[in-house]
Amino acid sequence: MDLSLNGVSVTAAGRKLIDDVTLEARQGQFVGLLGPNGSGKSTTLRAVCQVLKPSAGAVLVDGQPVDGMAPRKRARAIAAVAQEAHAEFDFTVAEVVAMGRMPHHGLLDRMSAADHRLCAEALAQVGLTHLSDRGVLTLSGGERQRVLIARALAQQPRILVLDEPTNHLDIRHQLEVLALARTSGPTVLAALHDLNLAAAVCDVVHVLDAGRLVASGTPAEVLTPALLADVFGVRGHVVPHPATGRPQLLFDLLESQEDTHA
Repeated sequence: MDLSLNGVSVTAAGRKLIDDVTLEARQGQFVGLLGPNGSGKSTTLRAVCQVLKPSAGAVLVDGQPVDGMAPRKRARAIAAVAQEAHAEFDFTVAEVVAMGRMPHHGLLDRMSAADHRLCAEALAQVGLTHLSDRGVLTLSGGERQRVLIARALAQQPRILVLDEPTNHLDIRHQLEVLALARTSGPTVLAALHDLNLAAAVCDVVHVLDAGRLVASGTPAEVLTPALLADVFGVRGHVVPHPATGRPQLLFDLLESQEDTHA
């Protein structure tokens, strides 16, 4: 399933949070949204999920406007994992993951054996089967993040939207979660803070700066020293990964910043 943003802008309190963003995530791709803090990554993802309504432009799934979809149909197409998800009720891990099946049933329908199997498989994929009976409020931030990813996988979406999915995760689980998202089947659009993780996993990256799209392409095409200086304000050194050949980045301060702090 293809996802397209055509000239999408979002305005709040008279201020444009993103301005005329056009990008595409094609069937099966892992597409990264990159940019410094406040660049509009999370706003863009919220527009995709219709949490924020675009003030201009359109979000399309296989050419169909998302804002015209019934909520249940939209939830079967798109699953999202937010950057910060606050649990107020102490549901068990199994109960939270089971919520991913809700778009596939009527309000009063009971979980089927197939539903329970899908939820169990999703928990196993994120390595949390042993915590299925634990309350989510007792979990660490990293464990809770993996529960939310399991819930999204149980939803069986065609498009998976991830906002900083590696928050709170140690390096092993960062790599495992991104590898799982990449191989689980859906088209993935993910806001990523770590540029090296983005370079390792993404097919295509789009870079936002001050709410506008400033670069798009493969990680090798986009993550250049010039862009790192212009957008992120750092001096970047790009080297090939010894095993994969993908670009890996080393950073230090620009000379002007070094002079300022001298």
